Amino acid sequence: MIKLNENFNKLKKNYLFAEIARRTEEYKAKNPGADVIKLGIGDVTLPLCKSVLDAMHEAVNEMGNAATFKGYGPYEGYEFLRKAISESYLRYGIDINPDEIYVSDGAKSDTANILEIFEADGNVLIPNPTYPVYVDSSILSGRNISYIDANETNNFLPLPDYSVKPGIIYLCSPNNPTGAVYDKNQLKKWVDYALENRAIILFDAAYEAFIEDPELPHSIFEIEGSKDCAIEICSFSKGAGFTGVRCGYVTIPNNLMIDGKSVGGMWLRRQSIKFNGTSYITQRGAAAALSEEGMEQARHNIDYYKGNAKMLSNTLKEMNIWHIGGENSPYIWLKCPNAMNSWEFFDILLNNANIVGTPGSGFGTNGEGFFRLSSFGSREDVEKAIQRIKSLQF
Repeated sequence: MIKLNENFNKLKKNYLFAEIARRTEEYKAKNPGADVIKLGIGDVTLPLCKSVLDAMHEAVNEMGNAATFKGYGPYEGYEFLRKAISESYLRYGIDINPDEIYVSDGAKSDTANILEIFEADGNVLIPNPTYPVYVDSSILSGRNISYIDANETNNFLPLPDYSVKPGIIYLCSPNNPTGAVYDKNQLKKWVDYALENRAIILFDAAYEAFIEDPELPHSIFEIEGSKDCAIEICSFSKGAGFTGVRCGYVTIPNNLMIDGKSVGGMWLRRQSIKFNGTSYITQRGAAAALSEEGMEQARHNIDYYKGNAKMLSNTLKEMNIWHIGGENSPYIWLKCPNAMNSWEFFDILLNNANIVGTPGSGFGTNGEGFFRLSSFGSREDVEKAIQRIKSLQF
């Protein structure tokens, strides 16, 4: 008799952002005139840059001509994009071959799907708090999850616990939700830990474009030994504004082997079974985003969001509200005033200031009492939100 995957019963009843949307819509229905400002979910708001649009328009025209039409593309992505990504690594002194790069439709699906190439009953180590996809995808695949404490004491940058013996380690830097960023010495400790345990680090670098401190690493592959234990997952969503276009990539070094088998080869086999590739039009846009002109144009958008983050951070400093992030990240992670819990603070902001943020408890138990603000809104909305926040009495 057929049965459903019982691991679905182990998930939280509501996905965090779905619950936020439900509460927000309920409030707006009761208050139809409310000017609600959304500083919650991390969706970009600025349009694609001109270089990307021009490349995509040209690709659309190619698709209308029999001589240049493209059908199914390579499962691993077109050579022109993989070469552009490979060259982008050189900015940080990293040698990555195009055949070590696998193009996808985004980092979210990759961070979940990559688990399929590893043993189903393996042990996974995940920081708490964390991006919910790491947890939910591990639960659905029936894995054993261990958590490592990210907290105010360690500035939400936990280091290895040698009493835990994981097979898979999820790391995200700049971090979602906290905005904290690991330095090279801290990441070296994680690499050494993974090598000692013969574990794999799944390194989520989706927000690396927001790092401005030259001493901070943009990639796990800046760390010695990482090519023997790490897989990097990155995205065009935040750096190039592709949240609605969908394009990401997984980087797996060719020398990353398990039991004599190529991990990259296993991932390509998985993709060839379940994925028919990212569209040609999208990949042309992504390649343009990595051109010198495209990166310069995208930098204006990133600087705009970082300007929002700085304004929010300065406001919180004025109000003596503890927080991290906002410097090398689009997110600000603040401690709820007056020992409020996360959803209490959510209600205060929504009901008293018409601002929607993200309760920290939705990212894990260590997120209770904390709150995430996103800088991806418009400058006008951020300025209005700041005035409303200042008017609140904490």
